[in-house]
Amino acid sequence: MRGADIVVRALEREGVEVVFAYPGGASMELHQSLTRSKKIRVVLPRHEQGGVFAAEGYARATGRAGVVMATSGPGATNLVTGVADAYMDSVPLVVITGQVPTKMIGRGAFQETDVFGLSAPIVKHSYLVMNTEDIPRIIKEAFYIAQTGRPGPVWIDIPKDVQQGSCVPVFPEQVHLRGYNPDRKIDPIAVQEIAGLIEKSERPVIYAGGGIISANASRELIEFVEKTNIPITTTIMGIGAIPADHPLSMRWLGMHGTVTANYAVDKADLLLAFGVRFDDRVTGKVSEFAKHGTIVHIDVDPSEINKNKVAHLPVVSDIKYALQELNKVVKGKEFKAWHAQINEWKQKYPFRYRVTEEVLKSQYVREFLQGNIHEIIMPQYVIEVLSELTNGEAIITTGVGQHQMWAAQFYRFKHPRTFLTSAGLGAMGYGYPAAMGAKVAHPEREVIDIDGDGSFLMNIQELATAHIEHIAAKAVVLNNQHLGMVVQWEDRFYQSNRAHTYLGDPDNPHQIYPDFVAIAKGFNVPAERIFRKSEVRPALERMLAAKEPYVLDVIVPYTEHVLPMIPSGKTVRDIIIDEPAGADLGGMGGL
Repeated sequence: MRGADIVVRALEREGVEVVFAYPGGASMELHQSLTRSKKIRVVLPRHEQGGVFAAEGYARATGRAGVVMATSGPGATNLVTGVADAYMDSVPLVVITGQVPTKMIGRGAFQETDVFGLSAPIVKHSYLVMNTEDIPRIIKEAFYIAQTGRPGPVWIDIPKDVQQGSCVPVFPEQVHLRGYNPDRKIDPIAVQEIAGLIEKSERPVIYAGGGIISANASRELIEFVEKTNIPITTTIMGIGAIPADHPLSMRWLGMHGTVTANYAVDKADLLLAFGVRFDDRVTGKVSEFAKHGTIVHIDVDPSEINKNKVAHLPVVSDIKYALQELNKVVKGKEFKAWHAQINEWKQKYPFRYRVTEEVLKSQYVREFLQGNIHEIIMPQYVIEVLSELTNGEAIITTGVGQHQMWAAQFYRFKHPRTFLTSAGLGAMGYGYPAAMGAKVAHPEREVIDIDGDGSFLMNIQELATAHIEHIAAKAVVLNNQHLGMVVQWEDRFYQSNRAHTYLGDPDNPHQIYPDFVAIAKGFNVPAERIFRKSEVRPALERMLAAKEPYVLDVIVPYTEHVLPMIPSGKTVRDIIIDEPAGADLGGMGGL
């Protein structure tokens, strides 16, 4: 068999159903072979970054490795942001790139880039394939590494002459990698120690992260929560691990998380950190984070133990197995005083919003609503209505910025693998391609990208992919004509000095620019724009009824801030909870 055919056969043997692939000179052989596959669907993105984000969306929606393919040089470098994103958020990916022929490597050949060296800091492992005979083993190893232990991206760079070479392939059935042991299991002594700490605790909190979802351990987590009666908060990556409306859920914590969760962690005498990495957006000033409590940290990746926050009881283990063992021995307590305090915080500090004086004075109200304040569309309201109409059952993706935080705050997630967002890297342009990948994985599910105008524009070309490939991913664009989150920081910390955060047309500031409706229609994708609150529900209903890609452009004021907010590097004692009251138009979201 030729090398390119071996690659495709190896992918088929791994159960790959779809590859997001953009062709070029160094990967043409692979694409020719893919045309002959009866098992693999090839989705042609309109940009390699769109392809890798789509592969991430597929991976996060399924738990299986997403596969993306590109050519050498610029094709490979266009993948870098998505690969770095997958590395930060522990998403299993297999990245395959063509490379110049082996004899040309290192000679500055046309479209040559040292992908092996370039990718080293942002992959779990990488390969430069120098012999055709090695292809079956390397692809088998790549999927094993990407999907076991702490998931992550694996990059395979295949020179063109290796693709063209021939051999009699030997496809391995198993993988044995010296020094790589992803099967980590909690020690029985640690299980008993944790159970003992729970018994002695009066103010325990569970702090759960994306590791729960990666390990498919949500069921075990919920069982643990209900057996122990311990309140739980998650990271943004952990959203969906427990239903938002679970009575023991405090939703998520950190910079824009609930006041309740942040207060509870600060006052906790026991913090059970499960599948988390103590990210700075959660901890703020690390030395002050959970400083009153005993910290138990369970993670499958030993490099995360004591990296950001020293744990009193560090445990390296698969979190699903650890929870299964803990569930055999833990006992519940009432924690009456603790629950009473948490319920008091919940009642006092829900996620909420109101129309501030800044909104009332905005150009949006003056020009688009002619002063009719009852028609103001608050961005949070749009998400509340969407959550209601979908009953919290949709798969939601986002770009990065204010809309991302509001989606996490006001959509009532019920299930794991339904909130797909670029959390660690914070890569704008993630939302719509990721929605495409999730929709390819689950064509029967409603998949909606909640996006901002800045993020949506970064990969808007993928509307062409969605139309041509019949991928019915929807997009709700909360369009405020600005880089909203940067504007918020300008308002808070830079005296509202606008430093290149306006995205509209300065020569025509009274028009919406760019015209997403016209652009979408140019791609043959249905689209509409709304300005008024009374239009929100009917427009969302029309979007949800569509059986094809759809863009809903929702014009909202740019003056709104995401609250609560713990400023970067600060502590829970510096939390900004609410704005001075403006016009109360009934907008109030519950925790």
